[in-house]
Amino acid sequence: MRAGRLRGKVLLQRPVVSNDALAGKQISYTDVGFERAGIEPLRSREFFEAQQNNAEITLRIIIRYRPDVDADWRAVDQATGLAYEVVGQPIDPDMRHKELHLMCRRLK
Repeated sequence: MRAGRLRGKVLLQRPVVSNDALAGKQISYTDVGFERAGIEPLRSREFFEAQQNNAEITLRIIIRYRPDVDADWRAVDQATGLAYEVVGQPIDPDMRHKELHLMCRRLK
């Protein structure tokens, strides 16, 4: 992976489930760490292909490989402050543990 692709920075967060006073579950997020990242809007063809599965996938975040990232995590873009939900399992494109592709949608 070329380092020049990783021009941005994201804060990875994982969910923490806790019980509230009414015996319900409350989800909060805890910071895991910062990662250099490439944040790429999907090209029109990729967007239409992704739309077949999930209409809200809007971008791909590329980070260096780490084995702990999961589908329920989220990433916060440090430049804009926007939070993105990871949709589906992270993709290891070449199965060589060099990079991960996170298909994401913007949280509202």
